[in-house]
Amino acid sequence: MRTTSPRSDFEDLMQTTSVLEIVGDMIRVRTDNAALGDLAIVQNVDGNISTARVVGLDQDIASLQVFTGGKGLSTRAKVRFTGMPLQVTHSENILGRIFNGAGEPIDGRPALDHDTRINVAGPTVNPTMRVLASKMIETEVPMIDLFNCLVESQKIPIFSEAG
Repeated sequence: MRTTSPRSDFEDLMQTTSVLEIVGDMIRVRTDNAALGDLAIVQNVDGNISTARVVGLDQDIASLQVFTGGKGLSTRAKVRFTGMPLQVTHSENILGRIFNGAGEPIDGRPALDHDTRINVAGPTVNPTMRVLASKMIETEVPMIDLFNCLVESQKIPIFSEAG
């Protein structure tokens, strides 16, 4: 986890303009100062700004996933790395608020700039250390018991919608 504070001035961030390729929602850029999971700001030639995340590194080439998609992006787009991972606000002030997909409030109420922020990504789970569920729950419904067995501590999406 990084201890650096985010920089507020857009011009002070690391910049590269060498977009090598754009494939779907992914772009590849040449840079020396990107780390896996870092956020980047992509400014297209038409002025539109998108957020992206470093999802792959291969020597001096970083692969970024553009959250708004790669449609309409130019290879002349400017990419600036923030040096910070994706973060969200973590406080009681988010209760009852409405956010967009980037975690920014869109309900017209005061900004949450001064609240505590935490990294979205946590440590990876070691699958070999996981305790496997072993106690089957018998429903006496043959289609469930034979083809989709339920076990204790299993997450069951009872209240979820399709998709």
